[in-house]
Amino acid sequence: MAKNRARATNKGGVTTVKAIISHPMETGLRKDKKSGKKIPAHFIEELTVAAEGKTVLTANWGPAVSKNPLLHFTYKGGKKGDKILISWNDNKGVKDSIETAVK
Repeated sequence: MAKNRARATNKGGVTTVKAIISHPMETGLRKDKKSGKKIPAHFIEELTVAAEGKTVLTANWGPAVSKNPLLHFTYKGGKKGDKILISWNDNKGVKDSIETAVK
């Protein structure tokens, strides 16, 4: 499985955030090739990004998002050194997060 990674940069007052999130993102529709049984759904439902404690992005995801998703977005503001916290929870109640600083 991929490892969670995040990076944030600021140029000209615009902050760019990129992250790879390690998650299986199973739809619940695929079958196990050996057993023939459906693989249970397991996907991220909500993802939130906060910069210095202020929410800058909230995303509601579902089973159509690919395995180990890449998140890439920009927002106005932010400055070098600001802490960016990316957190998510999935349909099985599992929560995780990753933190980075703007460079």
